[in-house]
Amino acid sequence: MAGMSVADMAGLFLRPGAPIRIEAFDGSSWGESDAPVTLRVRNSRAVYYMVQHPGELGLARAYLQGDVDSPQLVPGDPYEVFRRLTAVKPYMRRPDPRGLARALAMVASHGIRLPKPPSIEGPSRLRRISEGLLPHTKAGDAATVSYHYDQSNEFYAMFLGPSMTYTCALFDSPQESLEDAQSAKLNLVLDKLGLEAGDRLLDIGCGWGSMEILAAKRGIHVLGVTLAEEQVSWGQDWIRREGLDDLAEIRLMDYRDVPEGGFDGICSLGMMEHVGIRHYPKYFREIFAKLKPGGMLLNHQITRTNSYVGKSAGPFIDRYIFPDGQLASPGEIETRIQNTGFEVIHEENLRQHYALTLHHWNANLQSHWEEAVRLVGEPKARLWGLYMAGSALNFELNTIQIHQYLCIRPDGRGTDSYPLRPWWHSR
Repeated sequence: MAGMSVADMAGLFLRPGAPIRIEAFDGSSWGESDAPVTLRVRNSRAVYYMVQHPGELGLARAYLQGDVDSPQLVPGDPYEVFRRLTAVKPYMRRPDPRGLARALAMVASHGIRLPKPPSIEGPSRLRRISEGLLPHTKAGDAATVSYHYDQSNEFYAMFLGPSMTYTCALFDSPQESLEDAQSAKLNLVLDKLGLEAGDRLLDIGCGWGSMEILAAKRGIHVLGVTLAEEQVSWGQDWIRREGLDDLAEIRLMDYRDVPEGGFDGICSLGMMEHVGIRHYPKYFREIFAKLKPGGMLLNHQITRTNSYVGKSAGPFIDRYIFPDGQLASPGEIETRIQNTGFEVIHEENLRQHYALTLHHWNANLQSHWEEAVRLVGEPKARLWGLYMAGSALNFELNTIQIHQYLCIRPDGRGTDSYPLRPWWHSR
C-alpha cells in the first residue's frame, strides 16, 4: 500500500515507546526489534478486517484466519501474548483525524473490500432477530445453546478431560490436578445443598452429565436438563455405562418445561450466562416453584465485577462464543434472588479458581493441538484457545468473577431450618 505503510497506520494508534513491534506484509515495521511482543500482519485482508470492524471483532477475524500472528504465540494457549499486550494499553492513543483520514483513503485507493468473515462465525444479533430467534425466548435459547455446545464431543473432551465438566473447578493449591479440583467442585455443590441418599436433585444446564454421575453414586435421584443434543447423547451413554439408570436421567429439555416439582435441591452451574438479565426474576421464580419448602438452590455463574459496566458481551463473544450472553454484578444477582423469596445463606467468589481451571484447559488443548485441528479445523481450534486464554487473563485481572449463591426456599418454621454454621467442608 504505497504512500502510507501498514506500520505507519499502526503508529497512528500507538505512542512512541510502546512495548510492541508490528511487522507487516508490505515490509514495514514499527517498534523496537527486542519488544516483548511482536504482531505480524501477514496480508491485506487483516487490514480490511480492522477497517471494517475496528477493535476485537476485526482483530479476532484476522487471527482466526491466520492473517495476524506472533512469534511468541502458542495457538492453543495464547495467554502469554495476551498478558504482554496488557502493557501496551497505556500507550494507546486516539489517532489524529488527519492521519486517520489519510490511512482510510490509502486503504480505499486499493478498492472497497468487505472480506468474508471466517466460516465459523455466527450471525449477528440483528440477523438472529430477523430470523425469529429473539433473545432469551425458548427458540432463541435453543439455537444459541446449540451453537456453542453442539460441537464435537471429542473436541470438548480434549481440553475438559475425563470429567467433561465445563465449569470452574475448586483448587486446594495451584499444583492440584484438574480432575481432583473438578471432583472437589461437584462434591462441594452437593455438600452445600445438604443432599442425602433418596433426595431429589434438578440440575439445570447439566452439560455432559458429570453432576448426574456423582449425585447418583451418592444415591441421589437426579434429573439433568440441557438444550444441547450432543450433551444429552454423551450423558445418557455415560449413565448407562455406569449402571445408574435407576437414579440418573438427562433430558433434552428447557428448564421451564420440567413438569416435576418438589425437588430437595436444584443446582445451576454455568447456565445463568444464557438467561438474560431481564429474565432473572422469572428464572428464579421458576426455580422457587420447583423446590419444596426448605429445599435449596446452588446458583453458580460468571459475573461482572460491578454494576455500572455494560451487561452484554462484546461482538466477538456474541458471534463466536455465547450469543445473547449477559453478565450482571454479584449484588444485582443477589437482589433478584432475595426479591423472589429466597434466603441467601452463603455466597463466595471463585474468581481465582476459574483462572486456574482455564489454564488447565488451555494446556490440554495445546497438548492435543494437532488432533484438535484435524477434528474441527484450525480456525475453530484457534478460537477456543483464544477464548479460554482471554478469559483466564480477565479472571486474573478481576474484570470478571464467578460467584456461588446458596439459597433456601423458606418453609415457615422460623430460624432453625438450617444449621447455625456451614455444614460443608470448606476448601
